[in-house]
This record gives sequence, C-alpha cells and structure tokens, in this order.
Amino acid sequence: MTSAASPTNVQTGVTETADGFAGGLASVGDVLATIWTSATTSVPAPQQTVVLAMAGIALVVVLLSPVWRMTRHVITIAHEGAHAFGALVTGRRLEGIRLHSDTSGLTVSRGRPRGPGMVATAFAGYVGPGLIGLGAAWLLRQGYAVGLLWLLVLLLALLLLQIRNWFGLWSILVSGTALVFVSWVLEPHVQSAVAYAVTWFLLLGAVRPVLELQTQRARGQARTSDADQLARLTAVPGLLWVGLFLVVTVGSLLLGGAWILGVAL
Repeated sequence: MTSAASPTNVQTGVTETADGFAGGLASVGDVLATIWTSATTSVPAPQQTVVLAMAGIALVVVLLSPVWRMTRHVITIAHEGAHAFGALVTGRRLEGIRLHSDTSGLTVSRGRPRGPGMVATAFAGYVGPGLIGLGAAWLLRQGYAVGLLWLLVLLLALLLLQIRNWFGLWSILVSGTALVFVSWVLEPHVQSAVAYAVTWFLLLGAVRPVLELQTQRARGQARTSDADQLARLTAVPGLLWVGLFLVVTVGSLLLGGAWILGVAL
C-alpha cells in the first residue's frame, strides 16, 4: 500500500529546491561580480624589463617557424573574427566560421556580392589582428591588463557561437580555457605579463601573414586570397591591397608598441 506524501514533506521539498536555486544564482552572481571587479580595476604596469621580455618572447614565437605554425592559429582566429565583425557592422548576414588545422579559415556571410559592405568584410581580415592588438595596447596603457584578458574571453565566447566545424570548436575552447585559467587562477603580476605577451603577439603576428600572402601571390598561389578578391571587387590591383594591409599592420605595431613602452611618436 502506497501512502501519499504529507503536505509538510511536499512543502519542505519545494522550499529546499527554491533555496538551492537561489543559492546557485547567488553563486553565479558572486563569480560575475568578482570577474567584473577584477576586469574594471586598474593594475600597475609591470617593470619595463618584463614588458621588453614579453616583446622578445612574442618576437621569437613569430619568427621561429616551427612555433609559428602552432601559434598562428591565434592570428587566424583574430583574422576570421575580424571578417565576421566587418560583415555584421555592414549589415551582412553572418552564416558561420570555419577554422582549419592548416591555419586557414573561412567566414561565410550573405548579402550583396559587391559594394562597400563586401569590400569592408574582405578588407577586415588581414588588418584585424593588428587592430585588435592596437586596442589591447590601449587598454594596457590605461592599466586594464586583467580586463583585457576577460574581454578576450568574452570575444571568444561570442565567436564560439558562429563556429561550424570541430577543429574550430577545439581551437576556440582551448584558447578560451587558457585565458580563463590565467585570469582566474594565476597571480596578478603573472596575469599582467600574459596580457602584455598576448598584445605583443597580436601586434607582431599581424605582420607576418601579410608578408606570407605576398610571397604566395608572387609564386602564382593564393588566387582566391582577400587581396585578390578585393582586386576583383574594386579593380584596384591586389598588390596595392597587400601594401595597404602592410601599412595598417605595421602602423598598428608602431603605435601600439609606443603606447606600451610609453614612447612619444
């Protein structure tokens, strides 16, 4: 014979469930409050020797080809993210992003096949990492090293919503997890050093793909590159677009580096 639960037991169960839910919300709120506080709190810049050491490490990573082949995925993420941003701000419909193991990527958007929106979307890719690095340098200049790391986590989370292949999903998750670990677990001085290293890498790493692009074009390869697509869209030679990519990326490196080092231009 089965007995019915008493009203007291039912009420107690409901109360415990409600208390557990409220406690969960409070815990999430505490975590978000902690993140917000750390992200919006200005921290002192590290010693100049640390800043220069991070620049040196980033330069070695960019110049050393075996290491570059692995770390270039970070630049590809920024490149495709910039394409996606260009598509969204010009009113195009973003269909998805794919990141491949050979460090290539593809961002698909719908809209007019020609016109300013398509030009801006195609142009954004190669200049994106440098401009992101420039924005990061500005945040470091204001003292928001930890805030920069959490902002990058947020951007990766938004980018994750548009990823359409497994390798892309893995790339974003690994990058985001690494940043969360640094931002949540490590000591503030280590967080600051990592923020400077990431910024230097974006600024320096933005230049090499442009040079590699022109090398491929000179060999008759990369006929579907962003520069060649822009040439077909605008009738401006692809070499001039490569030159413009180089001006923006090198300019971002010089300006961003000056901001980080406190050098007046």
